[in-house]
This record gives sequence, structure tokens and C-alpha cells, in this order.
Amino acid sequence: MGKRVRTDDGRLLVAEEWGNPSGTPVLLLHGTPGTRLGTALPDTADRHPGVRFLSYDRPGYGDSDRSPGRPVADAARDAAAVADAFGVDRFAVVGRSGGGPHALACAALLPDRVRAAAVLVGLAPPDAAGLDWLADMTPFNVEEYGRARAHLDGRDPGGLDRDLAARAAEIRRDPARLIEDLRAELSPHDLPVVEDPRVRTVLLRTYREALRVSHHGWLDDCLAFVRPWGFDVAAITAPVLLWHGLDDAFSPVGHTRWLAGRIPGAELVLVPDAGHFAAQYALPEALAWRERADGQGAGR
Repeated sequence: MGKRVRTDDGRLLVAEEWGNPSGTPVLLLHGTPGTRLGTALPDTADRHPGVRFLSYDRPGYGDSDRSPGRPVADAARDAAAVADAFGVDRFAVVGRSGGGPHALACAALLPDRVRAAAVLVGLAPPDAAGLDWLADMTPFNVEEYGRARAHLDGRDPGGLDRDLAARAAEIRRDPARLIEDLRAELSPHDLPVVEDPRVRTVLLRTYREALRVSHHGWLDDCLAFVRPWGFDVAAITAPVLLWHGLDDAFSPVGHTRWLAGRIPGAELVLVPDAGHFAAQYALPEALAWRERADGQGAGR
């Protein structure tokens, strides 16, 4: 059922912990659309017995209260509230896909609490100088983010809302619909990943929960990604891992290359023959990197 966490502005978030209660805390930030239920494969805790996992549903997903107009920066406040609710002071963060920008927000805005941050197939800020933000993206994402920008500048303020509401209604009836809608745009390397029974089970579970109540989390994520994030990635001082598949067309690798050039000391890992959904398998690598970062003095 999850734990209900109240934020400092009175909202409720649904959060979860699992793994070793005495282990090193790692906060997992889900993709878009998604929930805490889609942050790790089922055997992750067994394979990493020294980790205490935390996660939560971002505002508007599942039963977490919506926060209209939320910037990416708000993730730091919400992450701190979740950590406080579980009695956790310092923690690492791992954000996959849409969780990537939110992980960077935590690292930038909670420097005294975030030990390290790993970003798997993330995005760069929309005002990234020298980056063609939509270049090499799938038509699905180009259309979605184009509508998000049209919403914000007043050209089509209701278009994205209507589109995602209709898609969410279809996915509520059949969560596999989103995977099928994306199939034509998947990298050949992604197809076997989404057919892996472990991955597919996690994806369907998180899509169902994410959109069970409304499409608002999905909408607010999309809008947050294309408006100013509210922090400077160059201000991050914690160790950062940037992991990306070279054949990713949903979050193009150019975004991660741009981040690597701006975040001081960031470690860049580019994986050949890997697409967007390969990040479903990358959490163990991120956790091993976090252990190395701690061993080198991260968070002291």
C-alpha cells in the first residue's frame, strides 16, 4: 500500500521502502509515466543485500497529490520529505529516464544530504546552450514535447492535456497499450528488453498504477522538462554517474553528453548496442558505482 508522506506544503506523497533496513539508503526516482513500483526489477534487493531502497510516486501519479506547475527543482523538497519520513539523513539517488532530471535536482539542491547521484538515460535542461534538444528523438517524443511547449507559450494550452488524458484512458484499460504504441519507434536492441518477462511485468505494473487515478503526473512531468528546471546542473558537487545507451532515441545520447560537459567531475558511461529500455538492467551498475564513490570518500 505504501507509506503516506506529508510534504511541508501539506501534500501527500505515496512512498515505499524495501531491502535492508540497516543498509545504505538509495532513493530511486521513476520514469515518465511511472511510479515507485517501476524503479527496480523484482530480485534487486536480494542481489544487493547492503542497500535500503526508498522510492515515491511523484505528484499526480497514483495516489500522490498533484502539484500543478511543479518545476523539476521541486523534486528536492519532496525527496527530503520522503527521507525524513523514513528517518534517513543522507542518501544516494538514482533516476532513470524521466527520473534523471529529478535526481539532478536532488544533487544540486540537497548538497548536504545527497551522497551521490546516478542518472540513467536522462534528459538535459531545455535551455541547454548548444544542444538541439529535440534532435534524434522519436516522433512520439517530438510530438509530446512540442505540445508541451505549445501549452506553455499559449499556442495550444489544452492540446497536451487532451492527448495524454485520452492515452491514459486507453492505458488504464490495457497497460500494454503504451508498449505497443512505442513498439514501432523502439531500437532493435530495446525489443528483447521489453519482451523480457521480468521487465514487462514491472512496466505494466507501474503504468497501471501511474495512470490509475489520472494523467496529471504524466502531464506535469512533460511540462516540467520543457520549462526552466530551477537549478544549475553545474552547481552539483556530489559524485555523478551519467549512463546512456548509444542507440537511445527517446532520451538521445546528446543530452547526456551535454550534461557530462557541464557537471564537474561527472563519470560518463556510454553503452554500445543499447537503447532506452536497456536502463532497466543498469541499476546494479549504478549501485556498484555508488559503492566505489563512497569508498573514495563521497559524502564525508
